[in-house]
Amino acid sequence: MNACAAWHDAITDVAGLAVGHFTHRARATGCSVVLCPAGAVAGVDVRGGAPGTRETALLAPGNLIDRVHAVLLTGGSAFGLDAAGGVMRWLEERGHGFAVGKACVPIVPAAVLFDLWHGDLSIRPDATAGYAACAAAAQDQPAQGNVGAGAGAAVGQLFGIERAMKGGIGSASIRVGGVTVAALVAVNATGDVIDPADGAVLAGARTAADSRHLVHSAAALARGELPQRLQAGMATTIGVVATDAVLDKAQCRKLAGMAHDGLARCIDPIHTAYDGDTLFALATGSSTTPGNLTLIGALAAAVTARAVINAIHHASGQPGLPAARDLGDAL
Repeated sequence: MNACAAWHDAITDVAGLAVGHFTHRARATGCSVVLCPAGAVAGVDVRGGAPGTRETALLAPGNLIDRVHAVLLTGGSAFGLDAAGGVMRWLEERGHGFAVGKACVPIVPAAVLFDLWHGDLSIRPDATAGYAACAAAAQDQPAQGNVGAGAGAAVGQLFGIERAMKGGIGSASIRVGGVTVAALVAVNATGDVIDPADGAVLAGARTAADSRHLVHSAAALARGELPQRLQAGMATTIGVVATDAVLDKAQCRKLAGMAHDGLARCIDPIHTAYDGDTLFALATGSSTTPGNLTLIGALAAAVTARAVINAIHHASGQPGLPAARDLGDAL
């Protein structure tokens, strides 16, 4: 790889991965797929109290399957898990999957976020959407912001969606010592998004539905300002961290856990009972370099945080959900 010509600061910098988005035109929702057709060792760490997931139990180190062929991130709450069927069909048609006798069974773990707030709620990602995301997949730098699983994402939902701001999907990568570590994160959080550099709130709960000023959710809670209503599963940040180092399943699970540190650096509060925060980890092994988990885990936290910030910077406002760029000097 030519580092100057091919470096994207994105998860597709990990050789063997491609990303595709599908975004509905009729409503702000969609799905995003990370394809690894040749197979990648995988792990998962679920931290939020209200997760919506598929095929996570098989990622436990003691279980048989040791490789997956794609990871799906999708909107639509639990309904959106249907999109994984389309990803499976796309992979099966091309002969990618786990061989079982004459069958070829693609392994596609998935996680969902809640974006059922506005518009026709019967419109959500389905198998057709998952298939379309695969058809759109490329190794180029993926689009960020209001696309795919980030299309209907919001942040700062602690005091209600009417006071929230626009979230989105973002990506980032880093290369150290011949090893690449990268992340793709769909940011749809109960908490605010914080700049790790100075602690400033970039996007989050506003003081009122028509306000351009931020309430700073964690500080408001410390003052005793409690939300009037909360419902489990109303938010959720989901993502994939990946490396081209050689890791086993147990190491991948630990990598996913260390990547959650990146979420904690830039989302506050994080891992609440009302989020289903879930991160998957993929190791393609394409660099043939044995992974130093301490190094790779530290880098995973860093790129996860940067992917979250990139999602916020690339997001565009929607009716009732201003983006960070819309607030300007009000921040």
